[in-house]
Amino acid sequence: MSVDRRTFLGVSAAGLAGWLPASMTGAAPAPSAPPPNVVMIISDDQAWTDFGFMGHPQIATPNLDAFAEEAAVFPNGYVPTSLCRASLATLLTGLHGSQHKICGNDPPEGVDRSRMLPFMQEAPALPRLLREAGYASLQTGKFWEGHYRNAGFTHGMTTEGRHGGPGLAIGRETMQPIHDFVDEVGDRPFFAWYAPFLPHRPHNPPDRLLDKYAEDDRPTPIAKYFAMCEWFDETVGDVLGILDRQGLRENTLVVFVVDNGWIQPTGETPTTRGPFAPRSKLSPYDGGVRTPVMLRWPGHIEPGYCRELVSTVDLAPTILDAAGLSPTASMPGVSLLDRLQSRSPPTRDAVFGEIYTHDMQQLDDIGANVTHQWVRARDWKLINPVHPTRSPNEGLHFQTPELYHLGQDPAETHNLADRRPDTVQDLLARLEDWTYKST
Repeated sequence: MSVDRRTFLGVSAAGLAGWLPASMTGAAPAPSAPPPNVVMIISDDQAWTDFGFMGHPQIATPNLDAFAEEAAVFPNGYVPTSLCRASLATLLTGLHGSQHKICGNDPPEGVDRSRMLPFMQEAPALPRLLREAGYASLQTGKFWEGHYRNAGFTHGMTTEGRHGGPGLAIGRETMQPIHDFVDEVGDRPFFAWYAPFLPHRPHNPPDRLLDKYAEDDRPTPIAKYFAMCEWFDETVGDVLGILDRQGLRENTLVVFVVDNGWIQPTGETPTTRGPFAPRSKLSPYDGGVRTPVMLRWPGHIEPGYCRELVSTVDLAPTILDAAGLSPTASMPGVSLLDRLQSRSPPTRDAVFGEIYTHDMQQLDDIGANVTHQWVRARDWKLINPVHPTRSPNEGLHFQTPELYHLGQDPAETHNLADRRPDTVQDLLARLEDWTYKST
């Protein structure tokens, strides 16, 4: 059920077998309706709060704000992990890290990077599954898996590189590959992956935007980050403008999400592995794992704010559903179209995730790379350290579970674990059950 955008922030949130699709003949569109195009827009290193439509008082995101007015907005969205490569792999496959086994940005010391690529080369990734239904697909921006064809894309920018190599030019330097792709595919349905290196570091925004945010009492790192967020928003406007000029708005499902959070520190000395605050990227706190999720498909999805908990494991099933396909048997997520089109009531009351070391400890033992597990059930959030000594984030020091009530404490500042032992035990049991089912 939709809720008013002015009040949503205070509202309570209500194995590897089976790679082949369970069915490639799911509920197809009406014969007269072509399958929709799909555009996935992915922000890179941005806090869930740092948008105008999410209530930020300074950061201007006019294009995303206008998009939010036309979209179903899930403010209680989560990524299973706050590490970019693993999070992007979930977006491409609809699987948790324990399933897709991409649980670190870099291989163990002394291991060649090419040994990390076989899974994506064989995975039931979205571009590969959509190709079965006649889709062309374009990769731009962040993509850690070598050549774009490794995920089944028919077109792409990345042919090599760690973050995405040549693909990282999108947004920062050019938008031409998207123009060219849309022109080339003609009437063929398409899937476009727009994952620019924005607002990710380096924080080097155009001077016209930096000047807008530079104030005497605002630290320069904060001003640069704010400006980067608006720069990203401008490029989103470019992408949406391409759809409008080509007459594609009505039959295109546009999905928006952030790969992981970011909190910009102001101190000169980093307090974490990287230049971000301890409770953001690489952490199990909402500053790392929470993201707004938005879906726009005119005539098929009613705009409004939705209270349900959602996870990015839900996006692959949703996209496949829109294309008239069924998810693979191994996908744990649900199609959000079921909820948005009132096919069935929502049944989920919890979302789960894990935090991984930045560099993988072992390629073949996923458990060795896990530092923390977390679960949000309605308004309760439990964080459980698994291997805290391996934490990629020096800001995480606790050795026992932490419990927060996000409805009353959205900043996760009051640990209630000692006062609510029964809640802790209940959520630990749910984590154990989820771990068993997801491996």
